[in-house]
Amino acid sequence: MVSYLTARPNRDVVIAGHQQITHEWWDTRRESYELCVSQLVRKEAGAGDFQAAQERLEVLKTMTLLATSVEALDLAKELIQAGALPSKAADDALHIAVAAMNGIPYLLTWNCRHLANATMRPVIESVCTGKGVKAPIICTPEELLEAKL
Repeated sequence: MVSYLTARPNRDVVIAGHQQITHEWWDTRRESYELCVSQLVRKEAGAGDFQAAQERLEVLKTMTLLATSVEALDLAKELIQAGALPSKAADDALHIAVAAMNGIPYLLTWNCRHLANATMRPVIESVCTGKGVKAPIICTPEELLEAKL
């Protein structure tokens, strides 16, 4: 999500729409939540073009840093073993696991392939429940925008 917040406007209409929604959420809703980040997100944000990475890291630096515990690493492995995510999505499994083990209610993402994916949700919830933790609600910024009445 941070990459959509800091990137130059994209010519692809879908990505441009995601960028616009991300900006709207950031400008109107972020104050309603305690924003958290894992070390993995910081690592991902710091990769690539130096200037772009610095802009992403600047946004992340004020967020609460979540612990990546041994239990989170174990949960990530279990998510993959259970088929909640494919093995190539190990980092995505770790995003879920860190959020779950830290009691984070929402995991905000535009990754609808492995994370914000309704078909994977029941398995993710089942594995987390089996470990005695609640799975975060994995959603896009658009889903966390309040309806305007």
